[in-house]
Amino acid sequence: MTNINDISKEIAKALKEYTIEITEGLEKAKLEVAKDTVNNLKESSPKDSGDYAKGWAVKKVDTAQIVHNKTDYQLTHLLEYGHAKVNGGRVSPKVHIRPAEEKAINGFLEKVEKVIKG
Repeated sequence: MTNINDISKEIAKALKEYTIEITEGLEKAKLEVAKDTVNNLKESSPKDSGDYAKGWAVKKVDTAQIVHNKTDYQLTHLLEYGHAKVNGGRVSPKVHIRPAEEKAINGFLEKVEKVIKG
């Protein structure tokens, strides 16, 4: 006869292994999506001198993977949404971050589903 304590220990052990597996899978998925997003932004960013496009990078903060522009961060908003010119008029937006973000969100959701389903 199997002891109830043995069964509960086995269930706890299985849940712990499953949790570790899921956590590792999610960390891997976050890093993959972040790297893909950086590559996507490097391709789709406006390339006047090329420095802005080359500046995209991934930085880990706690458990998050942050995609940011390390060289010209102050240009991201101006390029994405446009801005006023000094002598009047406006510079039209060059939308490149929003599509990369949407692609990253969808890609991450797909990877999460695969990790959870096994």
